[in-house]
Amino acid sequence: MSITPSTGASDYRKLEESITMAPMERLESPEDTSQELLTLNMGPHHPATHGVLRLLITLDGEIVRDLKPIIGYVHTGIEKTAEDKSYWKVIPVVERMDYLAYYFNAMAFCGATETLLEVEVPKRAQYLRVIHMELNRIMSHLVWLGTSALDLGAMSMFWYCFRDRELVLDLFEQSSGQRMHTRYFQVGGVIEDVPRGWVEKVREFTAQMPSRVDQYKDLLANNEIVLQRLRGVCPLGEPETRALGVTGPLLRATGNPWDLRKAMPYSSYEDFDFKIPVGLDGDNWDRFAVRVAEIYESVKIIDQALDGLPEGPWITEDRKVALPPRHELATSMEALIHHFKLVTEGFRVPPGEVYFPIESPRGELGCFVRSDGSSKPARVHMRDPSFVNLQATAPMTEGSYIADLIATLAMLDPVLGGIDR
Repeated sequence: MSITPSTGASDYRKLEESITMAPMERLESPEDTSQELLTLNMGPHHPATHGVLRLLITLDGEIVRDLKPIIGYVHTGIEKTAEDKSYWKVIPVVERMDYLAYYFNAMAFCGATETLLEVEVPKRAQYLRVIHMELNRIMSHLVWLGTSALDLGAMSMFWYCFRDRELVLDLFEQSSGQRMHTRYFQVGGVIEDVPRGWVEKVREFTAQMPSRVDQYKDLLANNEIVLQRLRGVCPLGEPETRALGVTGPLLRATGNPWDLRKAMPYSSYEDFDFKIPVGLDGDNWDRFAVRVAEIYESVKIIDQALDGLPEGPWITEDRKVALPPRHELATSMEALIHHFKLVTEGFRVPPGEVYFPIESPRGELGCFVRSDGSSKPARVHMRDPSFVNLQATAPMTEGSYIADLIATLAMLDPVLGGIDR
């Protein structure tokens, strides 16, 4: 129930050695099977679900005997909507699925489209994408940490985490003009270069973020109540987790270091030196500790990307898919017409199909795109990690107390916008 020392995360060994706790055992059914079971509807508006989720729970007193997640309460039809829009206009639509990981949604779709187009993304654009995605990862983990601590009764942590989240959103607003759903990623690169002074603002953020996380970790990892709620609670082994298709921090909490940034690098992630935090037992404590450790690693990646940020173009020079430079619009009628046609009609993508996976804050986020040669995708389908990870809720919580179900659901970090897409 700790982060392995080789991962670069803080060592929790001393803390564990000073605390003795019996591991949580699964609670067996009584021999008297005539005892009445209670079916309870939790939701669809329970605050601990991090979205509009309904859980149909069968209880034996306070013990969970069966659990069925019921989804579909915020279904938006985003995938079918995307198939009725040009590639240019799909980006702001897919950003609104996992509303805490909008840069990742855009990256998956743009990466799939770029693969079909065989467009080479400039190195500067790749680094800018990495910086924004890792800032987005930190922001998403801060939201998870604050809301999960709130589920455990630590109210102050919510305000601390959202204070730092605001700093990240300020950086997004400076680079794109929007705090959320920025549409900053564009097929072939990014929509524009970062403004003057933005790099220095990011460095200020990364300089203070590790000390802030140290404070959060001290507040929670030294809290007896939090430890009782997380350590040894609702574990799920690596074989079972992997068999369910679970990825991301939940899989790495079991000791499996699978991370697409290392296993299948994209957007120049191979240029950066960072470690993959893993757990030992796959319980709620490991799920908590892995995500906290990932914030430190994201800061390292951002600093390296800023240090090595290349000069050069921030979007492809392939004029079939990229807008002409803004300064040409006032002097060139051809550039003005080309700009108008790209924005209104879009560009055509050669026929074919591709699946493009990336590592989002919740695990493998993949985008499947099939093109029929027109300016609109024939099929868009997203492999959202929250949807896959949610099926692990039942095997994690069966035989545990209902109070532990709340903590476990918080450690899953599901986002229902990505599930009900």
